[in-house]
Amino acid sequence: MAVTGDVQIDNGTFTVTRWTIDPGEAIPMHVHAYEYVVVPLVDETMHVTSVDGSEIVAELRIGQSYTRPAGAEHTVANRGTRPVVFVEIEKGPWARPC
Repeated sequence: MAVTGDVQIDNGTFTVTRWTIDPGEAIPMHVHAYEYVVVPLVDETMHVTSVDGSEIVAELRIGQSYTRPAGAEHTVANRGTRPVVFVEIEKGPWARPC
């Protein structure tokens, strides 16, 4: 069991990472320096805990993307029985506003 982050693109404009969180695992506390988009690849539930201890239960649906602002600081846990898999697209420091 593990958490894997496969960086697919890192070109100064975007960082694209495919994340797999196995059951019972979590991405440790981290902060997003830039705005980002999450593209779920599975129908699954993940638990997002902010630095202040508040928790969001995120119901992922394949292909139903969502965005989060820069400064988001949290852990991401898989308390289910199947892997949680998603692609994260984070704007880099040189990205221009849309």
